[in-house]
Amino acid sequence: VQLVESGGGLVQPGGSLRLSCAASGFTFSRSVMSWVRQAPGKGLEWVSSIYYGAGNTYYADSVKGRFTISRDDAKNTLYLQMNSLKSEDTALYMCTKGGFTATNYYPLRGQGTQVTVSF
Repeated sequence: VQLVESGGGLVQPGGSLRLSCAASGFTFSRSVMSWVRQAPGKGLEWVSSIYYGAGNTYYADSVKGRFTISRDDAKNTLYLQMNSLKSEDTALYMCTKGGFTATNYYPLRGQGTQVTVSF
């Protein structure tokens, strides 16, 4: 399993970013995929998941209505469109193979891309 994120950066509050995650080494089109994040000094936080097939999506309450997860199975790529960004969205964002876990354990994840929301 290889997951490589990109698209992070510095953005002002209220701005937008689009993250990408290039996947390889497994059958992406048959995999549930998620985004998780880790803010400085804090643990992993699940952000969003997308299922294969019908493509059902799920979001943490903290990002609902502002973030949109999507996937392109032809390109083996996962996306996260982030709008109306807030300072509390500052974190390292990582894509993971698999869905939400109550244990907050996401072993199959990439190195991440840093998102910093600040003036």
